[in-house]
Amino acid sequence: MDITVCIKQVPSTSEVEIDQETGNLKRDGVDAKINPYDLFAIEGAVQIKEQTGATINVVTMGPNQAADILHEAFTLGADHGYLITDRKCAGADVLATAKALSEGIKKIGKADLIICGKQTTDGDTAQVGAEIAELLDIPHANNILAIKEIKKESLVVDVDMPTMIQTIEIKLPCLISVDKDLNQPRLPSYKVKKATKNKEITAYGVCDFEDSNEMHYGMNGSATQVIRIFPPTSNSNTESWEGTSDELATKIADKIVELKIL
Repeated sequence: MDITVCIKQVPSTSEVEIDQETGNLKRDGVDAKINPYDLFAIEGAVQIKEQTGATINVVTMGPNQAADILHEAFTLGADHGYLITDRKCAGADVLATAKALSEGIKKIGKADLIICGKQTTDGDTAQVGAEIAELLDIPHANNILAIKEIKKESLVVDVDMPTMIQTIEIKLPCLISVDKDLNQPRLPSYKVKKATKNKEITAYGVCDFEDSNEMHYGMNGSATQVIRIFPPTSNSNTESWEGTSDELATKIADKIVELKIL
């Protein structure tokens, strides 16, 4: 089995500057890490590898510094790393991101299973996984809580639905987006880190893709445009109230209306 895991490098802090002209995060020089949900995706792939002898490819899109998380993925059990890095991909929304990743996956070769984290901590859209699957024309399932059984031509998984947990069988090749309840990610191996510190990473640009039309990537290929983006304001103001339970309940209700929470 060939497994491809899509991962992303995200800021490790919420104190990130924003480019006022493009609306994009300024990532240069900012401490970064693997998107937390992607750690569950990597661990899920490694557990399948331990059962079946699968090969794990990890792929990410970003600047050259994003190669750092591919090396980290090696220490967690991944076999090969692929970096999609091209200025033509800059400023991509979820659709253009999914387009670049889907083309990268096709370039890597046959993937029996694609695993994504449920969402990223910098975008929180939870849309890229499903869009990759649609672009590749394969079945997909989101909010996976457990991989129950690995069959020759399918997977049996538990899906977190709004009102229930549903067990489904999904035919391979397919894509699943996993939730944090899937597993407990293992710690990186120092021994493996030393052994893989010079491991080669394959880089792709738009010119390497089957669809090399630059109008399909980055801001040109984005179906949505950011009008305005800004960090949340910090407010440490506090109030102390005294009174009976009825009086306090009325004050809380009035404050909720005042702050337009409801």
